[in-house]
Amino acid sequence: MKELTLEAKSENLDKAVDFIKEGLAVYDCSASILKQLEIAIEEIFVNIAMYAYGPSTGKVIIRSEIQEEPRCIVITFIDEGVPYNPLEKSDPDTTVPIKERKIGGYGIFLVKKKMDEMSYKYEDGKNILTTKKNF
Repeated sequence: MKELTLEAKSENLDKAVDFIKEGLAVYDCSASILKQLEIAIEEIFVNIAMYAYGPSTGKVIIRSEIQEEPRCIVITFIDEGVPYNPLEKSDPDTTVPIKERKIGGYGIFLVKKKMDEMSYKYEDGKNILTTKKNF
């Protein structure tokens, strides 16, 4: 398992994405899978940066682990911000015409659709969001 700690600021997004991509460099991971992971990392990291700590800022820990059988990457995001389980948020109604849709909620909806598994827990004052993507 590898771990990276960053200040939860949007300008650190590229560091978060590069950290995951570097960990996958030795594996035969398709461009499609890499793009799905990049979208997921962006949505989760930016949400933490924008909302977890209110007007101030804090840290986010990103853990990456490659598992075999089946081969997958498990990415865990840990922050000490306001308790929030994004998986409890209702999925947006995609049958409504675009002009009539409410703003917000589509990022985590997209992440839930692209990842193979997701889980959340709040433990010891920390939000712990774990994603899993088979490749």
